[in-house]
Amino acid sequence: MRLAVLASHEGSTLQALIDACAAKDLDASIALVISNNSQSGAMQRAEQAGIPTQHISSKTHDGDVGADQAMVDAVNHAKVDWVLLLGYMKKMGGQMLIQYGGRIINTHPALLPKFGGKGFFGRKVHEAVHASGAKESGATLHLVGNDYDTGPVIAQTTVPVMSDDSVDAIEARVKSAERTLLVDTLRSIDEGRLKPELL
Repeated sequence: MRLAVLASHEGSTLQALIDACAAKDLDASIALVISNNSQSGAMQRAEQAGIPTQHISSKTHDGDVGADQAMVDAVNHAKVDWVLLLGYMKKMGGQMLIQYGGRIINTHPALLPKFGGKGFFGRKVHEAVHASGAKESGATLHLVGNDYDTGPVIAQTTVPVMSDDSVDAIEARVKSAERTLLVDTLRSIDEGRLKPELL
């Protein structure tokens, strides 16, 4: 299984994937990491692991349409089976959805459809969960649709939210569960036990 990863920030979930591949916990290789942020931790982690990287954004490629086409070209060149959005903060472009629809998986740090959509990303999600008084949170993997956090859910995992939890505590618990869910789900796909389908 060959993977391309799109990430915008720290890259902690990417690191979990790098580690799983290196330890042979997952029979996969990361062929390419793309970031819209040239200074992202994800780019640094990939470079340290010897994974090819590309910085693609509307600024580097003359607007969103140019960036979309550059991303398609890069992913095509890498010959990947799946595209993973691991903390990627931009909406997928039309050409990527046309060419890779049904093969783009997003991770979301909550139990969709709750706490999803535009504006719900990263720490903002955990702050919203904390403020709501929810008794549980978790992580979701889904195929990418035309809008933020839309598309068929592939897998979810649930974690408890304790009454005395801080936002940091919720975030740490969800991140840990999210990383495990990602590796386990990709293994299930690779072994043919799970066949995600775009509705």
